[in-house]
Amino acid sequence: MPKERLSMRKIKEVLRQYYECKHSRRRIAESCSIARSTVGDYLMRAQAAGLSWPLPAEMDEERLEALLFPERSGRPKCNRPLPDWKSIHEELRKKSMTLMQLWVEYKAKHPGGYQYSQFCRWYREWRQRVDPCLRQSYKAGERLFVDYCGQTVPVVNRKTGERREAQIFTAVWGASNYTYAEATWTQQLSDWIGSHVRALEFFGGCPELIVPDNLKSGVTRACRYEPDINPTYQELAAHYGITVLPARPRKPRDKDLTSYYTSFTG
Repeated sequence: MPKERLSMRKIKEVLRQYYECKHSRRRIAESCSIARSTVGDYLMRAQAAGLSWPLPAEMDEERLEALLFPERSGRPKCNRPLPDWKSIHEELRKKSMTLMQLWVEYKAKHPGGYQYSQFCRWYREWRQRVDPCLRQSYKAGERLFVDYCGQTVPVVNRKTGERREAQIFTAVWGASNYTYAEATWTQQLSDWIGSHVRALEFFGGCPELIVPDNLKSGVTRACRYEPDINPTYQELAAHYGITVLPARPRKPRDKDLTSYYTSFTG
């Protein structure tokens, strides 16, 4: 996370120590592990904005940042209406909800609003400012994240009208987010292995590590320290010279790329 974003989260603490505790700028700087010049800058900007202590109850970190640092707020400089990003973020937690669906609803209410690409851009920037988790970084060619999407896709036979649900396999490179996706009828071992083969053929190369979720077709026993890899899956890894590193159980950050990708599709 950039240093300025970490510092932004200390603004309220700087103001509290200065106005409520009556501490010196030197002591505040030592307490918050920031430079005295930064403390002075925060206080000067707060005074210029006419802020008083205590801050209004509705003044959260995002609004405070936008008020004191408008040049860094990440807000578009035009009069187009912005969605309530907090509500958008909460809606995305619901099953089968995607940014595309939320954008369609947004455009229905605001026909002159942002197009889909800009809508996604502003959402990502908002998410980066409020997400306190440490960002993952990956070397090029190191990790390929594989999983099935949580939602299926209906396929209708035009002759009989029969409807079947297809599973969606995704493979995402950690460094570039370059993505391969395909539909299969099941998540069984034969489809799982076949999807890997076709994905590697599509990419034209192999990663050092493949990071799957703890799907039974790939991992026969999920364990934080010593997971058991399916023998056929292990043979595929040996054939391509790849190491399989399953995501830890109940650790969504270990597979965040595949889950993040599905939130933008639908």
